Amino acid sequence: MSQTPLDAPRAWAEFQDPAEPGQRVRADLTWLTSRWNCIFGRGCPGIEADRPDAGCCTLGAHLTDDDDLARVGRAVDRLGPSRWERHATGTEEGWHVRDGGSATTRVVDGACVFLNGPDFPGGPGCALHGLALAEGVEPLTTKPDVCWQLPVRRSYRDVELPDGEAYLEVTIGEFDRRAWGPGGHDLDWYCTGSPEAHTAAEPVWLTLRAELEELLGTAAYDVLARLCTEHDRRRLPLLVHPATAAATAAAAAGRLPG
Repeated sequence: MSQTPLDAPRAWAEFQDPAEPGQRVRADLTWLTSRWNCIFGRGCPGIEADRPDAGCCTLGAHLTDDDDLARVGRAVDRLGPSRWERHATGTEEGWHVRDGGSATTRVVDGACVFLNGPDFPGGPGCALHGLALAEGVEPLTTKPDVCWQLPVRRSYRDVELPDGEAYLEVTIGEFDRRAWGPGGHDLDWYCTGSPEAHTAAEPVWLTLRAELEELLGTAAYDVLARLCTEHDRRRLPLLVHPATAAATAAAAAGRLPG
C-alpha cells in the first residue's frame, strides 16, 4: 500500500503543563490517537529495501548527551554473548564511536552494533530492547534516547506573547520521514505514513504511555490522556490519521489484517 500524504490536516491541542508554570504542551492529537504500532519482525520491510530485517536500525543511533551515553553503557555491561550477537565486536572495538563531540553507536555490516540477526538464538532485533524485556523493565531504560522515543518527536520553542510574557512550548508530534532530515524522503519505506503499521487495537497515547510520561511527566500526560480520549470520541473523519484511515478501510475490504 502507498504512503499517505505528509501534509494531511491535523488536530492539535495546547495546554498548560500542571507541573511547570512556564511551560505549555502542544500535542498532535491526530498522531496520538492513530493506531500506529511497530511491526518490526511482523512484515516491516525496513527503511532500506536491501536490509528488510534491520527495520530502522541501519543507521547508528546518536547519543543525546553524557547521561544517555552512561545509561546505555550500564545496560551494555549487562549484555552477554547469549543475548547480543555482536558482543565480541562491541566489547573489543567499542560499541560507540565519536565524531567531534557527539557519540554514535557503531555500525557493523550495515546496521547498528546492537542489531541481532533474524536467526540469532538469543532473539532477533535490538539486543538492548531484548535485555529490557528479559529484565521486566521498560525499553526506555536501556536503549538510546533517539531509539526509544521513535516515532514520537519532542521539540521545543520559546514563545513570546504580545504582552511581553513568555513560555516554553513543548511539542509532541509524529516523527515522520521529514524528521530524519533531507535524507528522510529517500527512505525506501517508513512506518508512520504506512497503513500496514496502523493496525493496533489501541491508540498511540496508550501503547506509548511509558514513553510519553517520560517525555512529559505524569501530570502533563494525564491531561494529554483526557484530551486524546475526548478527541477519539468526537473526532471528525477529516482529522483521523490518513494511514489509520487507510488501514481501517483496507481491513474492512479484507485487504489488511484488522
